[in-house]
Amino acid sequence: MNVLDYSKGVERMVDPMQVGKVLSLQPKMRRLPVCLQKKIVTSASKKADKMPFVVEPYCSFLFYALNDPSKIQKYLPDGFVPSRASVFEGGPEKYYGVVSMFRIHTSVFWGARAELYLMAENSKTGLLSWIMMDYMSDTISYDEKSGLKSPDVSKAVMTTTCDGDFVCDMQTNDGKKFVKCEMSLLNAKMQKLNQRFWIEGNTSIAYGRLAGEADGDLFSLTFFPEEMKQALYVPLSDVKNVAVSDNADIDGTLDLACSFPFAQHMLSDAPGQSTHYGSEEKLRAAVEKVNFAKIKGL
Repeated sequence: MNVLDYSKGVERMVDPMQVGKVLSLQPKMRRLPVCLQKKIVTSASKKADKMPFVVEPYCSFLFYALNDPSKIQKYLPDGFVPSRASVFEGGPEKYYGVVSMFRIHTSVFWGARAELYLMAENSKTGLLSWIMMDYMSDTISYDEKSGLKSPDVSKAVMTTTCDGDFVCDMQTNDGKKFVKCEMSLLNAKMQKLNQRFWIEGNTSIAYGRLAGEADGDLFSLTFFPEEMKQALYVPLSDVKNVAVSDNADIDGTLDLACSFPFAQHMLSDAPGQSTHYGSEEKLRAAVEKVNFAKIKGL
């Protein structure tokens, strides 16, 4: 298995017609209590424990250096503590809050998302982890706290232009959450990423207390490490008109920006499943052994 064959295999698992069927069922599922929704989703994931997860080109990130890291502990799930990390190889280590903006297609949902993360360390495994604090989307989504969620954003803008600009303009229908950003990519340069931040962090992802349960609902992405080896460093002078709602009272200063000018092909653990790799070597070994013919994905 190589990167090209893996990318093709993940893409072939995504069936747009199946996504349409899930979208049509979602309003009916939403009438059920969250506890019953969780039982249905958990039962389905036992039969299909992986979900194709394709992040489309120009997924972009804003990194906020936290002014008071002690404030974030109350938002982290059990067993996690705030952790310093550097975004780019050789960069300074800081406590970061992260805003990600991207379009995605999977086997169950397809659309735009903006997400807020905190960087923390898993006290049990020692792994740097991405803690998803909050998110919004123009398509359906799922988390332990809310169950199968309806879109909370309409008329989302997540695109690039012929002038070399990445543009995000998303606001929830109630106006309480929003992410707006324009960044020119014309002066952006590819730089090597810090591997602990990007590779280790993406094999240890959990929901924070605003979006999940206290136990964190830990899960992992399965991908070739090359997907996270480099990205475009975007000078902050080229990042304009940024506005991010601060619903969690997380105080930070915009410190860095980056963008991935290629699609990233991954398999995500289905809800209720948790794969543990522990190192880049184990992740690579696992992805090289993937047999798409035997995967019964969501």
